[in-house]
Amino acid sequence: MEEQVMPGSEELFDCIVIGGGPGGLQACIHLGRYNFRVLLFHIQGGRTGYAKHIENFLGLPVISGPELLNIGLEQVRRFGVRIENAKVERISGQEGRFEVIANGKTYMSRYIIAASGAKETLSPFKNLGRFFGHYYYTCMICDGYRTTGKKLVVIDRTVNGVRISIGMKQMYTKDITFIAHGFTLSPVYKTLLEDEGISLIEGRPEELLGESKLEGIRMSDGQVIPCEVILGWGGITLNDDYLGELDPERDAEGFKIVTNSSGESNIPGLFVLGSLRTGHSQAIISAGQGAEAAIEISTRLVEI
Repeated sequence: MEEQVMPGSEELFDCIVIGGGPGGLQACIHLGRYNFRVLLFHIQGGRTGYAKHIENFLGLPVISGPELLNIGLEQVRRFGVRIENAKVERISGQEGRFEVIANGKTYMSRYIIAASGAKETLSPFKNLGRFFGHYYYTCMICDGYRTTGKKLVVIDRTVNGVRISIGMKQMYTKDITFIAHGFTLSPVYKTLLEDEGISLIEGRPEELLGESKLEGIRMSDGQVIPCEVILGWGGITLNDDYLGELDPERDAEGFKIVTNSSGESNIPGLFVLGSLRTGHSQAIISAGQGAEAAIEISTRLVEI
């Protein structure tokens, strides 16, 4: 495709991808293989980079997040995608003429793929960093399998923890204690847990115990609860400040971005992947979304 240069700007890219996680990398691989001009903005620190065990990715029996990302980056480079290790500050414009500002420089692109993910918001338990990703998990869908047959503690600040505890018992382990963190369960939920054979403790966890392996939890009242693994509460903060000027449509909570089936937002030409958009956001799902978006963009570019 013939190179076009816009006045006062860098070359016009066919697509700029923001975020080098599974979704962004897969999009780059697809677009690079189509020989389009693609620019990837990538900085370290995404959630996938903290994953210790990814074992539900087709063709990869088990792989760590950093290993998966390093392989993906090498594939991206092999297909001629340009990579900038810079943080995107702002995006403006519309389909065909998006303007991206990063490190004080301006980049132009026909299409944008936002795949910058989210940051983990973790509970403030002492020694959490020692066990996070190995024995302390925050996602039943992602990491429930790692608790199979083990002595599990589920920690939650809402009654949703009751549902999670029952689900974990149905799928992974019978030995479960639920800690209602900082609140009191109503009698109906207490009865439900009792009927399921799930122990209940109400109080505030304070410290995770153990050296190389998790051994238990110390509560604020000094009580120690033995366990081998924990499914605890956590949240996310989206890495999407740079989209403020475009202001894409969000869900009912005003949190995640709404897209169509190919990942396009209500802003024509702006595609959104992974944690930023509504729906599940596992690595393999995000990769599929990246392929879907890239194919849709390639179709439009060929029509151009």
